Parts: sequence; C-alpha cells; structure tokens
Amino acid sequence: MQSVELLCHPWTPCDVVNGIRASVSRSAHDLLAVTFRVDCDVTRIRVPPPCPPRIAHQLWEHTCFEAFIAVDGAPAYHELNFAPSGEWAGYYFTAYREVAGLADEILAPRVTVRSTADRLELDAEVALDRLLPDQPLAALRLGLSAVIEASDGTLSYWALHHPAGKADFHHAHAFALRV
Repeated sequence: MQSVELLCHPWTPCDVVNGIRASVSRSAHDLLAVTFRVDCDVTRIRVPPPCPPRIAHQLWEHTCFEAFIAVDGAPAYHELNFAPSGEWAGYYFTAYREVAGLADEILAPRVTVRSTADRLELDAEVALDRLLPDQPLAALRLGLSAVIEASDGTLSYWALHHPAGKADFHHAHAFALRV
C-alpha cells in the first residue's frame, strides 16, 4: 500500500481542511483500491447526501474525489470520479482532455463512505480488468485529486502535484504515482 498527501492548489486556499491523504493498493487480482481521508470539521464542508450507487456527471462541481489512471508510457487515460453520495462517473481520454468515451454500469466501482465530526473518508474499489480489459496487469501512473466544497460554496482543489497555473488534474505532471 502506498500512502500520499494531496496538496491544495495555491490559487484555492482552504482553511476548512487540515489535510487530505490518499492510500492506494493493487491486489494480485487486479483490484485497485483507493482511500481518501479528509481531516476537517465535517460541518464546514458540503457533503452530498447518500443515494443509491449510480452514474452521475459533473460531480467535480461539489465535494468529490478523483482517480486518473493511465498505462505507464501511454497518452490515453481514464478519469474516475467518486462522490460521497455514492454516485460515480468514468471517462476515457485518448490524449490530454480528448474525451473518447464514458464508462457504463459494467465498471460499477464500489464506493464506501465513513464520516465523523473531524474526518470524511471515501473508499473506492475498481476492477482493472473492467477498466483496462486489454491491459489489466500493466504498470500504471495515477493522478489522485479531490474537490472540496466549503459550506460557503467555495471550492478548493487538491492533488498529488499541481502544474504551474490554474488547477488541472488532467495534466501529465499530476499523474505522479506509479503502481
């Protein structure tokens, strides 16, 4: 298991969150598991209410967690969004921001959420043989990120690495973790 810290983008300072950590593991059966842990006063962030697991779009407009997954050495990648509501979305890109497809229900990641007064945790599990049917055993580059919506509606952007300029989770430099 690898554990990393997400950094707040300097243009979106956030006094609500004390820190965000992510843990990643990849099983021998090619299950990718990611846990995001937000240390904060949970009453000061907007957390969407639970709903049945389903595909939903534009989750990044509110509190959500994201995993960008690329086969090492390839320009194509997948973007997976996980909301604390249990909703999720998946997109396939052939190259930087060139969307070529959407995930369907066959991907069906498992999303679990836990919350206390000072912590929000989200676990997401993705079957790599469903996401990457031709390359489930390939070495991967990951970009992990989070969008946190404060109770006043402001958004902060968190990632393993931020390129210069505005927040851009799709940028190749954001794919900073190898598994």
